[in-house]
Amino acid sequence: MPSFAISIRPRSLALAFFCHSLLATVAWGQVVPGTGVLIGGDDFEDPAWTYTYNNPKNSGDLETAGQNRPPVGRSVNGLWYEGNGRGQPDVVRRIETPFGGLEGSTGALLIASQFTGNPGQPTSKTEQDDLYMKAAKGGGSISVSRTPNMVVRVWVPPFEEWERRSGSSFAVRATLRGAKPGERETEPYWPGLFFQFHPMSKNAKTPEYASLLVRAGERGQDYIVRRIATPGWYTLGMTFTPDGRVHYFASEGLDPLTAEDHLASHYCYGFRAQKLIDVFFDVFQKSNGRDWSTGWVIDDPQVFVATESQLTRQPRGGRPR
Repeated sequence: MPSFAISIRPRSLALAFFCHSLLATVAWGQVVPGTGVLIGGDDFEDPAWTYTYNNPKNSGDLETAGQNRPPVGRSVNGLWYEGNGRGQPDVVRRIETPFGGLEGSTGALLIASQFTGNPGQPTSKTEQDDLYMKAAKGGGSISVSRTPNMVVRVWVPPFEEWERRSGSSFAVRATLRGAKPGERETEPYWPGLFFQFHPMSKNAKTPEYASLLVRAGERGQDYIVRRIATPGWYTLGMTFTPDGRVHYFASEGLDPLTAEDHLASHYCYGFRAQKLIDVFFDVFQKSNGRDWSTGWVIDDPQVFVATESQLTRQPRGGRPR
């Protein structure tokens, strides 16, 4: 646990414990993404960066389709991979960094899909594809006792380039393992930040805009935390603290995140997080076998740890909901 200067002198052990817990919780909530030692990530600067799809991609829902299709897709540098549940995006390609990107950046990653969900079986519903990144370059999970945290830069395209559909379009997420109070068995769960699109109303009185949604509160509820009226670069991050909470941050532009960019903190779904397994990115699209999703670009996804400990190995589990 990080050390903090405490000037309070409580009169009892109970009060001392309460004050320590309160101050630690407040301080952990201010561990801004981007804090500590860099242990994972990718900058896409290598012109030879490529992704091997190994199609056909995995089915959209193992519970109903009953199969996956090894070998899964992987990047040549070994940092990115297709999950064992939903399939990878149809396009995973290094591109020239969009205008106004990070200083010195020459490459970023484009992800998009035309055939989300179960390949060859359009549902006319919104489906998603997932692209995973190792949380640590060497692999393995990270205990939240190390206060892992992640940052990514996201290019929000002009609204006229978005898929003409109301709802989620893109998400920045993580796989965690944790347990609810009183339970010993851990389970995987998948918090994140979602970009949603709100097209122009039919009477043209409400201009189109995007919003940022948090997944999830203590009861598993999703909710909007910010309206986004201006396309361009945004910086998003999450911190996973030793008390088991997830802390969400976002800001417009590319400056490092600060405490003022804090959006929310939750014991998501009621879980207390124990380990960070991986980071992943979703693209959403109406599965009609014809239209493309919005094209999303990310740059310099990074994972840090703010305290010292050893990585532990933990198998990935479950399919993100």
